Amino acid sequence: MKKVFLLIGFVCLSFLGTSQGVKTPAPSPSQTIKQDFGLASVEINYSRPATKGRKIFGDIVPFGKLWRTGANSPTKITFGEDVKIAGKDLKAGSYQVMTIPNNGNWEILFNKGKDGVFNYHPEEDVLKVSVASQTISNSIENFTIQFANISANKMDIQLSWEKTLVNIPVEVDIDSKIISSIDKAMSVDTRPYFEAASYYFETGRDLNKALEWVNKANTANPNAYWQFHLKAKIQAKLGDKVGAKATALKSIELAKAGKNDDYVALNEKLINSL
Repeated sequence: MKKVFLLIGFVCLSFLGTSQGVKTPAPSPSQTIKQDFGLASVEINYSRPATKGRKIFGDIVPFGKLWRTGANSPTKITFGEDVKIAGKDLKAGSYQVMTIPNNGNWEILFNKGKDGVFNYHPEEDVLKVSVASQTISNSIENFTIQFANISANKMDIQLSWEKTLVNIPVEVDIDSKIISSIDKAMSVDTRPYFEAASYYFETGRDLNKALEWVNKANTANPNAYWQFHLKAKIQAKLGDKVGAKATALKSIELAKAGKNDDYVALNEKLINSL
């Protein structure tokens, strides 16, 4: 009998020893998302708890109380350059994100601390903004943070869970940086005429200057069908339909020689719009 007990004990100890190395899925798995934005990037590290049939906002996550905005470790966001959050300035750097959910609006806090809500110090808040929340039709099972409505200098950071969606508007000033960069680049021998013309066209700046630059780009590279397509678009925007059509036809000729059907189609579409 003693041998039997010893054998059972050995089996139990062996099982416990091996079970310590068993890995199981995290109840609130972590996720890292990164988005190129402006002239840098934005990265967010957070965890994704699930509803599991529970009522979340106003219950599991109380209204009017500081929330870690996820689970496990504090949610962290890193901006590669200075931004505006809901119209307010925020310097480049890393912050922990905390929120105070309410019915209809949320407060978003960017804090320089590292210990989350359980060791929260208000004096470490760098920025606090208030944004609207909205009810959505589809229920989101796992808490989700994503980038949406992305343009060259604006985007939204969206928080969604259960049937609540929160949009946090983010904006970056790239215009003054790019214009300064263009001015500096134009003072050296190798000048980025095409890039400068493209930026002036896309941002609705001096189109005559853009036309001057793209002409210089075409002189330097007379087989660049994409540059002639840009020239045709600039001419069309300036109201020179005859010139735009002639340039678009030239771009088609070069694009066919370069075996690029996409630019053939783009130029044909431009001609049809004149």
